[in-house]
Amino acid sequence: MSGGVSSVVIKGAAPLGGEPVDVLVEGATIAAVGRNLDGDHVIDADGLVLLPGLVDLHVHLREPGREDTETVGSGSAAAALGGYTAVHAMANTDPVADTAEIVEQVWRRGREVGLVDVRPVGAVSKGLAGQTLAEIGNMARSAAAVRVFSDDGHCVHDARLMRRALEYVKPFDAVVAQHAQDPRLADAAACAHEGPLSGRLGLPGWPAVAEESVVARDVMLAEHTGSRLHVCHVSTAGTVEVLRWAKARGIAVTAEVTPHHLLLTCDLLEGYDPLYKVNPPLRPAEDVEALRAALADGTIDAVATDHAPHAAHDKEHAFGEAAFGMLGLETALGVVALAMVETGLLDWAGVADRMSVRPAAIGRLAGHGGSIAEGEPASLTLVDPAAAWTVDPAALASKSRNTPFAGLRLPARVVATLMRGRPTVESSALVEAATV
Repeated sequence: MSGGVSSVVIKGAAPLGGEPVDVLVEGATIAAVGRNLDGDHVIDADGLVLLPGLVDLHVHLREPGREDTETVGSGSAAAALGGYTAVHAMANTDPVADTAEIVEQVWRRGREVGLVDVRPVGAVSKGLAGQTLAEIGNMARSAAAVRVFSDDGHCVHDARLMRRALEYVKPFDAVVAQHAQDPRLADAAACAHEGPLSGRLGLPGWPAVAEESVVARDVMLAEHTGSRLHVCHVSTAGTVEVLRWAKARGIAVTAEVTPHHLLLTCDLLEGYDPLYKVNPPLRPAEDVEALRAALADGTIDAVATDHAPHAAHDKEHAFGEAAFGMLGLETALGVVALAMVETGLLDWAGVADRMSVRPAAIGRLAGHGGSIAEGEPASLTLVDPAAAWTVDPAALASKSRNTPFAGLRLPARVVATLMRGRPTVESSALVEAATV
């Protein structure tokens, strides 16, 4: 689309899987929804589902510090191709995003690339060390306007520090996102779900209670402080029950689940393939079933990818020594369609709620997660629900290749993504690849 084009019309799209309509976009806003609409640039959306642009609460873009594995540019490209219009970039960079200067650097780089809104996540503690609070107020008041704080990759295991963090973020209506892993129950060597399989494989166990006990403590701290808590990458049925209890009490807790925890089980570790090494680890089928049910009924609020790119030399080790993490941005919608839509657990309106509306609300992110109606933001995603595709690691936009889904045939393909009315992806390809 040329710079002189002022309007886009999406012809024949089905908003949230409903009845087909035309959607006219003028500037950054939906100007009209109806029939026989015209615009300067036409996107043929016959047979396609129109969703609000997806929002990811949990990605690792590795910039600054590990630009060999990912950059804001390559990660933004992967996000746009995956249907995302906003992502939250975690703080475990080098240097750590624990000051206003670092979060503003990431935020500005995201604006320069311009493919998605990159919202930095600020560290809870200085250097992610879990000893003293980071510059929470300065990051919240910075140009990046940080509203999510996390030591992801590290648990804020000191209860007093977690309480103080919850108190500090409250005046900014921000949220603490916890990586729930009690280091005394699951230390840095823990890499497989603790059970008969981990024992037989000789892999250090990561027990479910190491997650569940931290979540139980933290929801009580959230209730005590009256502040907001978000639980990262929920992986166990026990955590789901804690969340149900907390929400029934009216505690301000939200939670996310990753696509890989909705689909993959710990049985895959049989071959010691480090592509399946992730933190928290893959769990048994009964946990996967509980996670799917919790996402369907809203106990788990959001899908977040925990997109974690790694260079080959960091992954190609014996399982115990390999880096934790998997790619997720370009495959997330397809995995959710496979695990949740094709199983009848969610419809497309439910997908929009869990992958756009609620994540945007949790991150206090304006301009995203809106409804498809006149006057709403024109950050949108078009999906072909009938277009199955096979994951090819070499074809991904990420600089890394550590996907656990290589060779898997996924339903639903992102056809187009609009960022504030400007197409960034059309025909499943980047429109402005030169910006990356």
